[in-house]
Amino acid sequence: MTRIVVTGAGGRMGGEVCRAVDAAADLTLAGGVDPSIEGTSLGEATGTMCSHAAVGSVDQLDPADVDVVVDFTHLEVSRSVLHWCAANGVHAVVGTTGFSDDDLAAFRDGFVDSNALIAPNFAIGAVMMMRMAEMASPFFETAEVIEFHHNAKRDAPSGTAMMTAQRMDAAKTTSGGSWDTDPTEQEVVAGARGGKVGGVGVHGVRMHGMVAHQEVVLGTTGETLTIRHDSMHRTSFMPGVLLAARAIADRPGLTLGLDSLLFDD
Repeated sequence: MTRIVVTGAGGRMGGEVCRAVDAAADLTLAGGVDPSIEGTSLGEATGTMCSHAAVGSVDQLDPADVDVVVDFTHLEVSRSVLHWCAANGVHAVVGTTGFSDDDLAAFRDGFVDSNALIAPNFAIGAVMMMRMAEMASPFFETAEVIEFHHNAKRDAPSGTAMMTAQRMDAAKTTSGGSWDTDPTEQEVVAGARGGKVGGVGVHGVRMHGMVAHQEVVLGTTGETLTIRHDSMHRTSFMPGVLLAARAIADRPGLTLGLDSLLFDD
């Protein structure tokens, strides 16, 4: 049985991960980390069968009792969690975004005795959406990425939108093509055209009632292609999280994204 500890266990995503792990026959929910529920029974806090009390920091964990830490917190906490995992030979599965190139270089150097996977989105459909957008990019002249999230999300654009646009722009460049330039000469409202990742426009929407949604719209002569993914509930991310938790021991070093777990190439 793979022993999983969840950081951010008291949050909405962390709680969802706890319940998904608890329901999986081949995984064991071995504990939770969250200062907001420190000392509270994890089972009571998350509606699971776990009898362990939540702790306030990964430093309070015994590495010998943990196989994988699953982290859905925020950048500063995730950074420290990853460093702790690398230093203690514990695998990590992380859904936090915003790491710098220096962060990633440090993780590549640090994960020698254990492995880490960092992904901007664990929904299988979102991974498919990014891959399809990447495949389509060489054949279109213009592209926009529009992401929609709940109004409590801290960053904009989302990590998924950024990765989508980066992959699309790289695919366009690799094919020898280039995006058409934006013809806009006057922004009546500053920011109305969103941001740019290479030649791909990126827009973030924050709204009550949303969870996580993204559209990619590509255009060429006489036609457009729209690729859309919708996560209606946080449970949509759980199959990808469990897939990563089960596979991470066999993925040496640092892995970015779920692609390598889903596709042979």
